[in-house]
Amino acid sequence: MDCYDVVVVGAGPAGASAALAARRAGASVLLLDRSDFPRDKACGDGIAAHTLDVLADLGVRDAVAGFAAVPALRMVAPGGGQVARPLPRPAYTVPRRVFDARLVAAAVAAGAELRRHTVRRIESRPDRVVLDRMLAGRAVVGADGAGSVVRRALGHGNNPDGHLAIAIRGYAPAADGPLEQQIITSGTEWPAYAWSFPIGDGRANVGYGEVLRGTPVSRSRLLDGLHTLLPDLAAESVTDLRAHHLPLSTRRPAPGRDRIVLAGDALSLVNPFTGEGIFYAVLSGALAGTAAARSPRHAADRYAQALRRRLGRHLRHSSAVARLARHRLVVDAAIRAAQRDRRVFGVMVELGLGDGLLDLRTMRKIGRGLAARG
Repeated sequence: MDCYDVVVVGAGPAGASAALAARRAGASVLLLDRSDFPRDKACGDGIAAHTLDVLADLGVRDAVAGFAAVPALRMVAPGGGQVARPLPRPAYTVPRRVFDARLVAAAVAAGAELRRHTVRRIESRPDRVVLDRMLAGRAVVGADGAGSVVRRALGHGNNPDGHLAIAIRGYAPAADGPLEQQIITSGTEWPAYAWSFPIGDGRANVGYGEVLRGTPVSRSRLLDGLHTLLPDLAAESVTDLRAHHLPLSTRRPAPGRDRIVLAGDALSLVNPFTGEGIFYAVLSGALAGTAAARSPRHAADRYAQALRRRLGRHLRHSSAVARLARHRLVVDAAIRAAQRDRRVFGVMVELGLGDGLLDLRTMRKIGRGLAARG
């Protein structure tokens, strides 16, 4: 039986980051994925500056090389108000076929072994974790996405309705005009929004998603939402349409148990305000890989502590924002406040794309907008 210090299940951004961090801690690493790379992954493809900070700490500095910086963000409220401002730091749009393959290549270059394998059985033993009776690790990182096998092995089910979103993504010709990310919220199926993120090569990643609320959401409904909120988008111009679930961070399982830890979507680390998950994936992956490598026997405890120190307050604040954002008038007021005040816009960006906090000044600005409307 092959045995490694750390086995990482899933080689997306969370898994590749875990492998990189574990290698930097001196561990032998096996990185498993059911697919060969490069491979497509349904996603908005947005890469915020916060993600690049984490990757730089892991030694990866070329993850967005060759792609155009996107300097601005436009947000449209359910009531139609909007704000467009420069981002505090530019973002990028990099198709996951490219981005994920680059991170996997970096992990392999750092000494991780990559193997195509679909994990089906996980068995915890006192000194190791055995996978499919043929592989073992002193610790295991579950980074295998929204349908995580590792998560199920720990006894955790999928996120329930209200804490789970569904989205559809495609690629289309980029709209004319300034190079900016666009997020257009819906005034009907709330909470819901469409997006258009230019890649810089004449195409844009476009999509639409909404929070599940107990009734099935069909592909045709998702496409209707997409074309309603992006009316200039010709249906025949959209290619590579794929739907996917987003387990929101408002309902997370325990980060792990003993020698097994969860990262990224497997831990329901998707921002409930924006649906962003890449920053959470690389950060949680890095923390998980480090804990697994340095303290395999107590990996879950060490990881939980690190995650709480690094993201605890932010996750509480983002959950509070998600609860407030269930009320469309609050979102309308927030967009108006961001249009009037650059600092409010910056707080919203940090909350939605990074690890920011909701400060009292911003709350007051939004509250005044609500009061004035009333």
